[in-house]
Amino acid sequence: MINIDYLTIRAFLRENNNFFSGARIQKIRQSTPRDLIITLRNNGESRKLYINISPDIYHICFMSENGEKQRHLTYPKNPPMFCMLLRKYLDNAKIVEVKQPYYERIIEFVLEAKTDFDANKKYVLAVELMGKHSNIILYDKETFVIAGCAHNVGENKSQIRELFGGLPYVYPPVSNKKDFLRYFGKINHDTLFDEFLGFSKYFAQQCRNLELEEIKDCIELKNINPAITESYYSIFGQYINGDKIFKDTVNEVLDEYYSKIQFNKKINTLKSGLRELAVSKLKKIKTSLSKIESIRKRRDNTEKYKLYGELLTAYAYTNNNYVTSVILKDYNTGDDITIPLDENLSMIDNAKRYFKLYTKSKRTREKTENLIYSLSSSKEYWEGVIYSIDNADTFEILDGIKEELQPEVYTKQKQTQQSPEQLDINDYVVYLGRNNRQNDFIISKLAKDDDIWFHIKGHAGSHVLLKINTQKEPEEKVIFECAKLAKKYSSVPENEKAGVIYTRRKYLRKPPGANPGYVTYRNEKEIYI
Repeated sequence: MINIDYLTIRAFLRENNNFFSGARIQKIRQSTPRDLIITLRNNGESRKLYINISPDIYHICFMSENGEKQRHLTYPKNPPMFCMLLRKYLDNAKIVEVKQPYYERIIEFVLEAKTDFDANKKYVLAVELMGKHSNIILYDKETFVIAGCAHNVGENKSQIRELFGGLPYVYPPVSNKKDFLRYFGKINHDTLFDEFLGFSKYFAQQCRNLELEEIKDCIELKNINPAITESYYSIFGQYINGDKIFKDTVNEVLDEYYSKIQFNKKINTLKSGLRELAVSKLKKIKTSLSKIESIRKRRDNTEKYKLYGELLTAYAYTNNNYVTSVILKDYNTGDDITIPLDENLSMIDNAKRYFKLYTKSKRTREKTENLIYSLSSSKEYWEGVIYSIDNADTFEILDGIKEELQPEVYTKQKQTQQSPEQLDINDYVVYLGRNNRQNDFIISKLAKDDDIWFHIKGHAGSHVLLKINTQKEPEEKVIFECAKLAKKYSSVPENEKAGVIYTRRKYLRKPPGANPGYVTYRNEKEIYI
């Protein structure tokens, strides 16, 4: 990952200087303690300035609609204290100047705001983008006294530079590196980062094949050409290798690059948490199912008790009464069977005793089978949930799964509107469910009796629904394409053969109390893909 450096910040500020100058603050919001969203308006245009001070993805940019969507920002009901402090001091404040200290990754927004007595007062909002030391500080322009910080730095965290309300704001310690613009000697490309100000490790790598004057041109921002690749970006795109896409502005590069990283980071974190919950549930169900099946195999004597009772009744005429056991011939197999007896009872009474044991064992077996069926259904459900989590690629799908797994969190909130993916196959509308709530929505709200439902056989997968809007039956090609979709969006590996079942919606049934997305079916057909 590429970290934002001094030159990129400088290029961003120069590019947006006209907008910043005279812009007013319309709204201040904080999604997390590590980011800040300030809505600015100037020249009849509003923009959202996004500031992130996380140690790994610190950056600043104006968010596009797609960038905001990628970041999946959510706002707490009660804003953080720092957000409230900024609203108190900077409500409707105007930016009068934007500065960047000498070779520092610091942006200073000088703002003019009204006090309670309608007087003008100037504050500075300092955005420090310096790795693990990144911070946002508000201080008085005249006295330099800090009003507040995004996160305070006490002596237990730093003995060099403390930052919290009431202390004077001071800049970070000055580096003893040299200014490259004043250097005219021989270049050692391996030591650019260690010897000179303004060089990040990545920028130093880009300068490896450049001459002295070319590097100075870069530092003076004379040849900016923003570009982005799959894994990195540069404001000097002409000097980076690989497949690259040139952009019109530095801001476009920053917004696209970092929003993509935040999207992947957030979605993987959300998937990891949901998967951990689902795997834990599935593990417990598998353990219970294994134990119950093992106990059933060991203790299920239903058929044996029935046979003993029938044999004792059939051979009651032998009068082997009041003995501890008797050897009788099994009329089904012809084998001799030793039957234990209660010596205090006659053969007929022992037969009655075994028939009672048979009845009790039969009831126990029925209850056990019901329990096994219930656990097997739950096992299938959680396997489907895990499949949906692993294959989710949007926050909407994961939010639906989260609502499904944690319904108590959403009882007082409106649940997310389910929007299954809609496709077109030869002028037929096809719906694809990407989680169990979408699967339920397809079956209960979208499907009509004659629509055709598809699902992978014996594995977790998406529900696919082919809408039938005319009396004409769909061609085999359409059926086959829908079956391919059901196979593609399933837990079966792509290179393995598998069966896909399909049937009319009217032959589906959702058992009472069944988990979301679970249905039984009949009159099905099968296609191998």
